[in-house]
Amino acid sequence: MGSVYAGLMAEAGHDVWAVDIWREHVDAINRDGLRVEGASGDRVVQGINATSNAADVGECELYVLATKASGVGPAAEMIAPLMGADSMVITIQNGLGAGERIAQYMDTDRVLLGVADGFGASMKGPGHVHHNAMNLIRVGEMNGGMTERLQRITGVWQQAGFNAKAFEDIDQLIWGKYICNVAFSGPCTVFDYTLGELMADPAAWAIAQGCALEVYALGKAKNIAFSFDNPLEYVAAFGNKMPNARPSMLLDHHAKRASEIDAINGMAVELGKQLGVPTPYNEVLSAVIRQREQQFGG
Repeated sequence: MGSVYAGLMAEAGHDVWAVDIWREHVDAINRDGLRVEGASGDRVVQGINATSNAADVGECELYVLATKASGVGPAAEMIAPLMGADSMVITIQNGLGAGERIAQYMDTDRVLLGVADGFGASMKGPGHVHHNAMNLIRVGEMNGGMTERLQRITGVWQQAGFNAKAFEDIDQLIWGKYICNVAFSGPCTVFDYTLGELMADPAAWAIAQGCALEVYALGKAKNIAFSFDNPLEYVAAFGNKMPNARPSMLLDHHAKRASEIDAINGMAVELGKQLGVPTPYNEVLSAVIRQREQQFGG
């Protein structure tokens, strides 16, 4: 997703730096440009500065954290000393807890939370990103409310071609996306299914629905003001938008690397313990995924 953001922002005329630890990806962007393919078209975007060292970038008006959940803290630690007086940060991840990870390294009064809905992005190779769809980027203040800066930064995303919208209650949106995360990420990974394949298998889909219902109960226990009353209809509508997509967790397993299980299905288990809400579906899936990841090594 970070490559999609960088490509469209650079196309719109912004001065963009892409920071990534994948050296081959960085080298390919600097040498050949970034190929962005999929719902927004197929082209090579030139003019993006790519590096593996955030210190090369220096002060920016807006830092976009598009790492996996485990990378949010280290990324925040790297950019904190680079930020200027007016710099802003927007963090866009799956799962829960990104804001809390950032808070370890900076004052969160300049942090916005984002939710990316329905892109289905994947890397085809160094310097080449693909996305299946391009639904919505939701943006909100970490502490809630509608502010001038929130609307201004949302406008930057809109000008770059994203369907972006500012929201007063970002927690509502994060939990709406989180229900979809737990319904598809763990189950698709365990069964090696696309979203559509998972929904077409009655037994596997029943497990995914169980995961979603558990998180809905967790949200209710935390007084989250969900925008829907039927979580099963909500996750089904999400899956029907991109049936051929594979969750990033499944792509991680195909590449034999650790996933974001701790921030997604695993987080539901931890919250269930804290709130006294049973989460057996998420607990079993998390255990299976972690056991598989132990076999990856490295």
